[in-house]
Amino acid sequence: MRWDAQSITADDGALPGLDRTGLARAGLVRTVRTPEFAGITFHEVLAKSALSKVPAASRMPFGWTVNPYRGCSHACRYCFARPTHEYLDLDAGKDFDSEVVVKTNVDDVLRAELARPSWRREAVALGTNTDPYQRAEGRYRLMPGIITALADSGTPFSILTKGTLLRRDLPLIAEAAERVEVGLGVSLAFVDEKLQQQVEPGTPTPRARLDLVRAVRDAGLPCGVMVAPVLPWLTDSTDHLRRLLDAVGEAGATGVTVVPLHLKPGTREWYLQWLQQDHPHLVAGYDRVFAGGTYALKAYREWLWERVRPLLDEHGFGRSGHRSGSGATGRRGELRPHGEGDYPVGSMVESSAGGAVAGMPRHGGGVEVAGAQTDQALF
Repeated sequence: MRWDAQSITADDGALPGLDRTGLARAGLVRTVRTPEFAGITFHEVLAKSALSKVPAASRMPFGWTVNPYRGCSHACRYCFARPTHEYLDLDAGKDFDSEVVVKTNVDDVLRAELARPSWRREAVALGTNTDPYQRAEGRYRLMPGIITALADSGTPFSILTKGTLLRRDLPLIAEAAERVEVGLGVSLAFVDEKLQQQVEPGTPTPRARLDLVRAVRDAGLPCGVMVAPVLPWLTDSTDHLRRLLDAVGEAGATGVTVVPLHLKPGTREWYLQWLQQDHPHLVAGYDRVFAGGTYALKAYREWLWERVRPLLDEHGFGRSGHRSGSGATGRRGELRPHGEGDYPVGSMVESSAGGAVAGMPRHGGGVEVAGAQTDQALF
């Protein structure tokens, strides 16, 4: 099916029964399906703005974000951005995975916004909501224009991705890094490929993402790794975390951030539905750890940090800020709640306590449950 033959004025049968009110508000131009992307529908829109202001209260180290896509074919069960699809009258579950909104003019709009006399060249983050290098980017090629616009305007930027398509733009990013500060990060939470494909069915394998880290480093750029999110009873064992950090270190990562799972309304229901289907024996434990809220209990986060901290030190990702001898500025190993402001190495803001997480008590007496050592007395 030809892309150019499809539009919202044609009876293409792409989305029978869909209420497009929310998409119309977003500037919908046409809706596209193609065998090249089986099961995915693209909604091409004309964006009125490209830069999104980050609220000052968020305490993020950047003031602005750019998100060329809404929805994501990576289909991560835990994705915190799922509820944003509801603003478009789409659901946070299957629609988020398969109904991808594409801001086809985002690079042109961004260039115009960056040219305004009022623009102060504040740091801009990409990959804070949905992945800018998801599969759609192979078709739409929006990132080269975005990168060029940012670099031409003298605006520092960072990119966080699971997408190996980032390789395509490494020469362009390396060139940009000669003019502005650039931070790159790869998100990788698994070493077990079978589990990874269950939880993130649309993403590249762990091996492919480790190869991406190597490619970034070979291009002469620093590359942090976001170990995110850590899943209770599935990926929080010492064995799993050590094997993951072994692989990340061997690949040459210059920094690591460890992020525990959090479950917003919308995401929570989708993730727990999967958990009930594939790991029903863990549901009661999740009910205890999350206690009906978005974030894991403080006791769990403290327990996890006590487990993670020595592993980070062991692999050279501790409080020094970067791996010894890496020659590249990295972000100190840390653990914190997951949020929209997750960002790659290169622009870390220290906490007022002078560390990532301070004053955490030690807990012992763990037992093995479903492959992960978790303290049942607490959780």
